Amino acid sequence: MLLWAGAAALAQADEPPTYAVLVQNGRITPATLEVPAGTRLRLAVRNAGTGPCEFENLALRVEKVLAPGAASTLVLHPLRAGSYRFVDEFHPDAAGLTLQAR
Repeated sequence: MLLWAGAAALAQADEPPTYAVLVQNGRITPATLEVPAGTRLRLAVRNAGTGPCEFENLALRVEKVLAPGAASTLVLHPLRAGSYRFVDEFHPDAAGLTLQAR
């Protein structure tokens, strides 16, 4: 029993930090998100819009289509320091998300 409790605590310690992202009719908030470089991370994406959205960054090979009201999580591999732009492909002219890995 002690071994199982220790393994569960260790698994929780390995959980990546989670950042909330909201997509609403093409607009993604927050507009900028600072995350630690070299660390796995999780994006909890929710579509609060009236139509579908396609949250994506092609360079990172991340793409998620969400129906109105749907939510999903994406786990990203450790990122190098830099800037990564995410958009709603269904609304390419709307404001996106810039992920700053530092």
